[in-house]
Amino acid sequence: MVLVGTDLIEIDRISKTIENYGQRFLNRIYTEHEINFCRGKVNSLAGRFAAKEAVMKLLGTGVRGVGWKEIEIHRQRGHKPTINLYNKAKNIAIKKKIIDIEISISHSRSTAFAVAVASTK
Repeated sequence: MVLVGTDLIEIDRISKTIENYGQRFLNRIYTEHEINFCRGKVNSLAGRFAAKEAVMKLLGTGVRGVGWKEIEIHRQRGHKPTINLYNKAKNIAIKKKIIDIEISISHSRSTAFAVAVASTK
């Protein structure tokens, strides 16, 4: 079986949230690795936000089912992004027999989009 999740977010929405809540918002949504990798680039942060929501949809939990930091978008420069799951998100993936999750992130000047695709045993 193939599972799919997608999400689209306005980059300005993330920018305004960071302006209003600053580090508090960043620490609530992103792991230390994600914060360090993005280095304050709002389009990159918005892309990771969309990717996390896409994975939540793929898992079937929505935004209230798992914690934001239980899904980490990991990427080394020059390589495609990968997903690390922790705690409840990891347990749900195991229960659903998810083998692998692939993620694609893209953005324009105004929006960020992500699609997550997984295969199951």
